[in-house]
Amino acid sequence: MNAAAQSATDPLTDEMQRTINVPFYGPLEFGKKSQQLSVAFDTGSADLWIPVGCSDCVNPQYNAAASPTYRNTGNVFNVNYGFSYAEGTLAYDTIGMGGLKVNDQYFGAVTDASSNFNTNPISGSLGLGFSSIATSGKPTFFENLIMQGKVEAPFFSVHLTRGKARGSKITLGGCDMSKAVGPLTWVSVISKTYWTVHFDGAVVEGNYVSGNVDAAVDTGSSYIYVSQTLAYSIYANIPGAGPAANYSSGFFSFPCDSNPTISFSLGGHDFGLSIQDFKLGQDGYGSTNCIGGIVGLDDPFMEGIVIIGNEFMKSWYSVFDYSHGARVGFAPSINNAQ
Repeated sequence: MNAAAQSATDPLTDEMQRTINVPFYGPLEFGKKSQQLSVAFDTGSADLWIPVGCSDCVNPQYNAAASPTYRNTGNVFNVNYGFSYAEGTLAYDTIGMGGLKVNDQYFGAVTDASSNFNTNPISGSLGLGFSSIATSGKPTFFENLIMQGKVEAPFFSVHLTRGKARGSKITLGGCDMSKAVGPLTWVSVISKTYWTVHFDGAVVEGNYVSGNVDAAVDTGSSYIYVSQTLAYSIYANIPGAGPAANYSSGFFSFPCDSNPTISFSLGGHDFGLSIQDFKLGQDGYGSTNCIGGIVGLDDPFMEGIVIIGNEFMKSWYSVFDYSHGARVGFAPSINNAQ
């Protein structure tokens, strides 16, 4: 361990929109002069990218010319998120957060990105998944911090606020248990790709719904995404629930005057889902039905996986640990005591 090893905390901002995949974001420093740009902190991907000379990008870009340590390899970089993409060339430079710095950190110098990124107040993305899924083929920023002995502990932790634009934070190399009201329960990672745990099933209004699929714990997703088949099975146990009238396919609604109980079994441990996060709002103006935060996606990929997004993590302070074979820890969030 480096004698200068430490931890660093970054404030995260919630865009506070009821749209899909508006992620929590915060500042990251680029280059010799530490130019600060906002990026999404995404455990559901493993690539770092930022726009550099992107003609169609409207958010702030990295001024690579101002950094004497910037180098561009000329190798092609591209990342696809299913509904969006970013592409350019692979570069490297000094990247930092809160006093933690990595020299020669590889990242995508993006010159073209899908237009939906222009609707978000972020310049790029910091992937915090495992580098095994990085399209760059390079270690992630946090993996480099671990390998270079720059963090006190080989884990990072996330606190997400509920109903507030400010107050969320990510801590690299440590955790802040003042944001929890109980101990951590550890769940083993079963695939070092995404932060993947086993999704045993769900208990909905006292009825068990079998899952037996993988689950990716994803700070880059707003909601909880499941297969269409699993979504129908879950909502079948909520009286009055059905496909939403005024939302796209995959969204379901249920009576606003009901408060269904839902919990997930992950790696043999049960974790409740707060009704405050599950109940997203009315299914159209004047509707007596409300939209549910479990969304069914009609995609063959979803038959084998559940994506557990921020809706879940607002109830559970989350620690992503590279040690002990890799695991994720969940402690009841202080949000639940407020």
